[in-house]
Amino acid sequence: MNDNSKVVTALLAGFAAGAIVGLLFAPDKGSETRDKINESLSDLGDAIKERAEEQFDQLSELKDKLIGLVKSKVSEVETMVDDEIEEHA
Repeated sequence: MNDNSKVVTALLAGFAAGAIVGLLFAPDKGSETRDKINESLSDLGDAIKERAEEQFDQLSELKDKLIGLVKSKVSEVETMVDDEIEEHA
């Protein structure tokens, strides 16, 4: 996990904790407070899901780049081997 991911995760966790504590000390009825907590947790879940999807997309792009690089290197080696074989034949 890179530094930006850690910061975003920490901010989301802090936001959720702050929202829950704020709601618990708010002078609302219990049912209203529970509804607000549920909404906050739902929003947090959505944010985490979105962040996970972004990370998955980045990993998928990295995988595609690495596969392309490996294929390119294999092709270069095959060409070098073929050239050596022709040279010594």
